[in-house]
Amino acid sequence: MVPDGDNRERNVCTDCGFIHYLNPRIVVGAVVHYNDQILLCRRAIPPRTGFWTLPAGYLETGETAAAGARREAEEEACAAIAIERPLGIYSLPRISLIQLIFAARLVHPDIAPGAESLEVRLFSWGEVPWDHLAFPSVRWALADWKRGLATGAAAANFGPFDRADLASD
Repeated sequence: MVPDGDNRERNVCTDCGFIHYLNPRIVVGAVVHYNDQILLCRRAIPPRTGFWTLPAGYLETGETAAAGARREAEEEACAAIAIERPLGIYSLPRISLIQLIFAARLVHPDIAPGAESLEVRLFSWGEVPWDHLAFPSVRWALADWKRGLATGAAAANFGPFDRADLASD
């Protein structure tokens, strides 16, 4: 049914009129670098178990995007990171997903697999396992990060609400 004042079909309770909106999920993560190397995690969970990905996952209610990216790096790679800047926004409407990816610096090289990772490792650009990346968006984010290094440009803009989450140095 199309609710009054709306322009599309929605799931509406016929008893009380409550509208159940089905909105995209938000994934947050980071391209994390340390001494010209990139942090990747080999997935221990579906989908794409055994393939390499960025530390990333679903944004939790009540956290900022940057805080979620830091939490995911800690959960998946036991990594402390400093957010540098927004890197990319990747829309995947086919699976109703938005990915907000940051560029970040690894604070120290002490990393270890978290519960959702089989292995974590720092890769030089030439060592990245391109044929074993879990998702196309990992490749997009890595390409945007590399392009940013070459041009000095950011791939995404950010609002003042995220400035407090950015690394200060």
